[in-house]
Amino acid sequence: MSLLTARISKFAYLGVGSASLLLAKTAFALSAEELGANYGANIGLGDASPEDIAVATINWVLGILALIAVVMILVGGFKWMTAGGNEEKVEGAKKLLIAALIGLVVILAAWGLSIYAINNLLNFTNAE
Repeated sequence: MSLLTARISKFAYLGVGSASLLLAKTAFALSAEELGANYGANIGLGDASPEDIAVATINWVLGILALIAVVMILVGGFKWMTAGGNEEKVEGAKKLLIAALIGLVVILAAWGLSIYAINNLLNFTNAE
């Protein structure tokens, strides 16, 4: 019985596969003239330049990282304020504050360097 079931399922798969190939509609590529002048907007693409996309992505990522650094600074300050005179907790809060401040400085430096690099690349390639 399992041999019969295997053969039936094999023929069923072959039948469905060949029927899908025979019944599928053919897709033809359209030229830019057929799509219209602003065909990117017609199909949902944006019209931003690669420079704008790169700058927006860098600003978004570095903004999220800066937000995390600021939250860590606030957590460090909260830990220091609630340490209650315990020197170990105060030292832990100081270490967290110092690490968060160093992280914020690195994030701001990365933002400045990325903007500087993008502006220089645009100037060197006469993209503006």
